[in-house]
Amino acid sequence: MTILSALPTSRIPDPKAAPPLRWGILAPGWIARSFAGALRAHTRQEVYAVGSRSQASADAFAREFGATKAYGSYEALVSDPDVQAIYVASPHSHHAAQALLAIEAGKPVLVEKAFTRTAAEARRLVDAARAAGVPLMEAMWTRFLPCTDIVRQLLADGALGELETVHADHGQYFAFDPAHRLYAPELAGGALLDLGIYPLSFAFFALGTPGALSVRGTLAQTGVDRQVSIVADGFAAHPYAHAVLNTTLAARTPTTASIAGSEARIEIPGPFYAPQRITVIPRDGVPLTSEPPAIAVHEGLCHEGAHFAQLVADGGLESPLLPLDETLSIMETMDTIRARVVG
Repeated sequence: MTILSALPTSRIPDPKAAPPLRWGILAPGWIARSFAGALRAHTRQEVYAVGSRSQASADAFAREFGATKAYGSYEALVSDPDVQAIYVASPHSHHAAQALLAIEAGKPVLVEKAFTRTAAEARRLVDAARAAGVPLMEAMWTRFLPCTDIVRQLLADGALGELETVHADHGQYFAFDPAHRLYAPELAGGALLDLGIYPLSFAFFALGTPGALSVRGTLAQTGVDRQVSIVADGFAAHPYAHAVLNTTLAARTPTTASIAGSEARIEIPGPFYAPQRITVIPRDGVPLTSEPPAIAVHEGLCHEGAHFAQLVADGGLESPLLPLDETLSIMETMDTIRARVVG
């Protein structure tokens, strides 16, 4: 193995370089506000329109982010001929129906994670988008960050040697409230879909699709998954590797990640899924650490918006950094995990 003398440079373009699109924001909640703020701060994208179930909510969002149009229905938003892309920011229990509205209107769609509730819903969206020739992408923002591209290059170059173990966790504390979306079965609540998607997607990124899963979990009082622990193995390209993953909605965990190989390991501090410094620690040699991120945590959402805008401008239908088939595989894996925990 060649000893690293320096870390690779991220190849992620400046988000301001992406051609501007007129975005329609579907469902103006917390993540939509973070996304719109990141676009305005770090890209040339235009927050052009917003659609909500409430006209008052749409009007308030439009005033805050300078949107030109505000609609009191999602149907009106996707029907606007001047909207060039839709960002679906509602709870994942509603993603399939709302993204399908946009696809049927011929609009490119960026769908918040988790992509849908189930693999069957995800497959329906993917099939519809491919049949219509409409760009579609899961908004797993971690995949499009500069720090992630440094890790991507290290993995491609074999800098860690033979991969052995991936660790990742994501736990946040939410006080029990049966009406809260994370505790509500009717809103597809539970830790896995909302929080566990991050460590699971990280394992897919590092190792690929697992061939086998060992799963343990506990349920909240409402019957949704409260805590889930996973050991995944059987990766085609990494036959000796294990991914050890955990998620909980009842405690704030370190939210760190690491990838360990025979020659070196990568450590990512918490929150690992956001803009971060990464450190490579060789088995023998001097650790190397990347530069600190230049933007605040949720401003990192600008990169997924810019990537999708460039994809649309280039006439692409799927992201090479997160292909739809991988999104489908992740959803299928989550189906399996949830079935073992929730039943």
